[in-house]
Amino acid sequence: MGFRKKNKSPPVLSHEFVIQNHADMVSCVAMIILLGLMFEVTAKFAIMFITVQYNVTQTSDTEEKPESVNVYQYGPKDMATVFFYLLIAIILHALIQEYVLDKINRRLHLSKTKHSKFNESGQLAAFYFSSFMWGCSILTAEEFVTNPTFLWEGYPHTRMAFQVKFFYICQIAYWFHALPELYFQKVRKEDVPRQLYYICLYIFHITGAYVLNLHRLGLVLLVPHYLVELLFHASRLFYFSNENKQKGFTLWALLFVVARLLTLTLSVLTFGFGLSRTDNQGFSLAEGNFNVLTVRMTCLSAICLTQAWMMWKFINFQLKKWREQSQVQSSKKKTVSPKSKHGKKDSSRGGSVNGVMKAEDKTSPRARKAKTS
Repeated sequence: MGFRKKNKSPPVLSHEFVIQNHADMVSCVAMIILLGLMFEVTAKFAIMFITVQYNVTQTSDTEEKPESVNVYQYGPKDMATVFFYLLIAIILHALIQEYVLDKINRRLHLSKTKHSKFNESGQLAAFYFSSFMWGCSILTAEEFVTNPTFLWEGYPHTRMAFQVKFFYICQIAYWFHALPELYFQKVRKEDVPRQLYYICLYIFHITGAYVLNLHRLGLVLLVPHYLVELLFHASRLFYFSNENKQKGFTLWALLFVVARLLTLTLSVLTFGFGLSRTDNQGFSLAEGNFNVLTVRMTCLSAICLTQAWMMWKFINFQLKKWREQSQVQSSKKKTVSPKSKHGKKDSSRGGSVNGVMKAEDKTSPRARKAKTS
């Protein structure tokens, strides 16, 4: 792990060497890109990695005074920007792991299984919290709360505000960075398929919303989803610190179902009714218009299948949890029942003993003396 004091130095370029020093190596690559800004020859290439590309000046139609606003589109140069912020995400991942999660792990003394889950939940909770707050700040400037039709009115939405585009760049970069982190964090083989599934789903849906100019719908769906995921991973962190703290999972289960219904409702409303009734129908790569029946049905099917898969996993998780609780309760009953049986046997034995004692009292030395006297 980067920024960690190493007791032993593994062979250079070995697997252990790369895992221990990956954050330092990535920091060097990011520093080289930043140093490229200092020279005129390399500045035009370095700036492509660091700054958001494809800005367009748009004049607002106001009667009093026209104002020029910078808006942004997407293009192939965004891949360079995503790569740079992927490096930043790896560095931040190592910092959170080294200076926060590892210190907490040393105090909790968790097992290997709980240790890996604690690290996963700690990283995701930090990301979900920052993304949720960032997304809420963007939505407050939009008209969705008062006018939900902004999800499809004026499609294609080829022009984005700076915060919206930068939000999507960071989102795509983070989920792409999660792929090499499976190797850097030495994730167990049995946990790799589960994490790989949801990482690929995030990349597929977020990139799809970005490329198909559906960034408004994507942003509205991500914010409540991130809130639910934040609650789950925060509850799991509290559970690892104290197993009696399980109330957060109950609230998460309720909000999880609500978020799934909200996602399906907004998706059907947008693809089934909104976009299908707009005037700008057709397919054009140059204009960024993908408002055709095939694309709409493909997007709606992908969202519905993903929500169904998540609900299936959720139901299986709840059933497994209920089975474990029932097994624990039945085991407690089994441990209590033998004690009660032993208690009854002891009481019956006690009665017979008392009977014997009473019989002995009749033949006690005092009774004999009384008889002789």
